[in-house]
Amino acid sequence: MIWKKLTIETSVEAVDLISEFLNENGAEGVLIEDNVPLTDDELKEMYVDVPLMAGEDDGSAKVSCFIRTEEDALRIKDLVLEEMNRLEEFLPVGNKNIMLTDTTDDTTWNDNWKQYYKPFRLYDNLVIEPVWEEYPDKKSDDKVIKIESVMAFGTGTHETTKLCLGQLDKYISEYVQKNGSEGPSVFDIGCGSGILSIAAVIMGAGYVHGLDIDPQAVDSSKINAEANGLSSDRIDFSCGNLLSKNFIAEKMSDEEAEAYKKGSLGSGISTPLTPAEMVDLSLGGEDSIPARQYDIVVANILADVIIPLSGVVRDYLKDGGIFITSGIIEDREDDVKEALTSNGFKILDTVHMNEWVSIVCTDSM
Repeated sequence: MIWKKLTIETSVEAVDLISEFLNENGAEGVLIEDNVPLTDDELKEMYVDVPLMAGEDDGSAKVSCFIRTEEDALRIKDLVLEEMNRLEEFLPVGNKNIMLTDTTDDTTWNDNWKQYYKPFRLYDNLVIEPVWEEYPDKKSDDKVIKIESVMAFGTGTHETTKLCLGQLDKYISEYVQKNGSEGPSVFDIGCGSGILSIAAVIMGAGYVHGLDIDPQAVDSSKINAEANGLSSDRIDFSCGNLLSKNFIAEKMSDEEAEAYKKGSLGSGISTPLTPAEMVDLSLGGEDSIPARQYDIVVANILADVIIPLSGVVRDYLKDGGIFITSGIIEDREDDVKEALTSNGFKILDTVHMNEWVSIVCTDSM
């Protein structure tokens, strides 16, 4: 869909007031751009895998919003200018330039991110390479993952992805050495752009199923799999949700939340889990790929998803199978470990990278 985009040049002092004004007048998708440096605490909490580019902090800022029709866009533009003239009596509002343009958000993102994403060596023999630029120092024995689309999280540069790739390499190799036959089956929950799924095949997995609640992520994963010459008999992706009955706080009373924790997250879980920590994952539909059990399951998501997932994921693991988790900030490490052990898992390995943690476990029952 083509939207009308209003971009308002203003000051850092005025961005909050202008953003609230836009929301009150029917604008959608308000976006703030400034060069104010992030604090150390903010950087620790961020979960991004595209480089953060910042310029000089000169006190200026831009506020953008997206509007469905040109008529509404022109109406809001006039209202914003009037509001900025009013605010100017009390605080700096910048130069008050307001630009109206057309945009197709998905195309804009898919084109613009490429200028920041360069090929790189992830491990000794694993290279991530966008299709538009070749890695200059490639070796004959390198394993190369081609990337064509990143319309969802996952370029391979974030610590959590690196942690999962290292653990996948380790446990796929162990499986092949032990069994001496076709590589293990792998289930990638929350596949994003398919990086982990593709890497698993390149590392020797026999079959990989990538699952995501976002249809756009599934499309992106399929594009990237094709860029690597992988067919659906080796790797397949589908849209689905293993936690479709996981509700957000507004949808349940305290009594319902308590009953849900006991009934759905697995008996014996003692980590305090408030309704606010429950993630609304109801957007994904039913998985189109028949349910099966896998030798390895990997979930590079977030602690607040892995905790409830630990109560259902054992149904998708073979006896003695490996569950690789990441996306866990170190402050939540103990919470995730307690949830895993309470749901019948034995912790095998814990690896840290900066502020992030990967926990590997197996079925202990």
